[in-house]
Amino acid sequence: MAGLIIAPRARIFHGHEWVYATEIKKSFGDPQPGDVVTLKDFRDRPLGSAIYNPQSQIVARRFSRRRQDLDLDFFTRRIRQSLEYRQRSGIDERLCRVVWSESDGIPGLIVDRYGDHLSVQTLTLAMDLRKEIIRDALVSLFAPKSIVLRNDSPFRKAEGMEPGIEMLYGENPGSFQVRANELDFEIDLYDGQKTGLYLDQLQSHAEVAKLAKGKRVLDCFTNQGGFALACAKAGAAHVTAVDVSASACEAARHNARLNGVEIEVLEHNVFDFLKHAKPEYDLIILDPPSFTRNKKTLMDAMRGYKEIHLRSLKLLDKGGILSTFCCSHHASRELFLENLADASVDAKKSLRLLGEHSQRADHPVLITIPETGYLKGITVEVIATR
Repeated sequence: MAGLIIAPRARIFHGHEWVYATEIKKSFGDPQPGDVVTLKDFRDRPLGSAIYNPQSQIVARRFSRRRQDLDLDFFTRRIRQSLEYRQRSGIDERLCRVVWSESDGIPGLIVDRYGDHLSVQTLTLAMDLRKEIIRDALVSLFAPKSIVLRNDSPFRKAEGMEPGIEMLYGENPGSFQVRANELDFEIDLYDGQKTGLYLDQLQSHAEVAKLAKGKRVLDCFTNQGGFALACAKAGAAHVTAVDVSASACEAARHNARLNGVEIEVLEHNVFDFLKHAKPEYDLIILDPPSFTRNKKTLMDAMRGYKEIHLRSLKLLDKGGILSTFCCSHHASRELFLENLADASVDAKKSLRLLGEHSQRADHPVLITIPETGYLKGITVEVIATR
């Protein structure tokens, strides 16, 4: 088997599973893009097996500490193990992410389960080349009615692949309903905006909704209305949901009708809305899309977070609550909390920490791969200072 000799002090010796070009001492056996390669240290000791793609900044991603091929037996075994973990976690195994890339030992493979239908992403070249084997493993384990290959992610470009959406198995299911947190959502795995349902935030929806009873709620970047609907269901006095996307706003309205709850949905740029909004809210939720996908734009992203934090805090009086979320792994919890603290100083508001939020258990975090722990949320309350 072809392979790579890893240079001393590479991150793989500290528990990470990625190898960058600068961490490779030399290659042997003429490895080709998408191949499985063996990794060895500078003393010729084996480090395990990895997938290889010299077109990517992450040249190799280790998936096993022993010699291992990516065959049907491998995928069936690893996916079964990931499903068993979800079952032990107590979450609804029919509505969850059943495979989460490196966190489940299959780098670049993401599988979301919506009842009888699966949404799959192959974000590394090695997984993309083996999508038929992956399909066969998924069919044997889940017996789904359909598998949508939802490969419209921009991350594929880093691996030298084009985006696209196609059916991997069965027929396009069209739009259908799923139930989460005692709410119904209509989703479309093939033609919808992503899937329209952010599985990683379902737990946070329930946690924040517990604070909403009797309150006037503002849900910013609402998407399909996850937070807004949960708060309305929990007994909020009034819920306003804001999103710049017309299709997202219509989806939120449709989901509100499905559940028999009332929410006001406004198609508006959130930054502009917050700038001109009146201070008539008791609970504000900020759940924006990632403001940065790389370290180069991190400081620009933090300025964006600072702006929406500051404008939101100015709208809240004593007892007002702000729940704010960040889904970029480049922004650490400490940096995000510092950003919120700086905004509170500028807004002349003192904040008490009520709780912290993270991605749901179906998006497990490996402690040696910080990139797997991307979602962080903070809920604070404005307190009196005089």
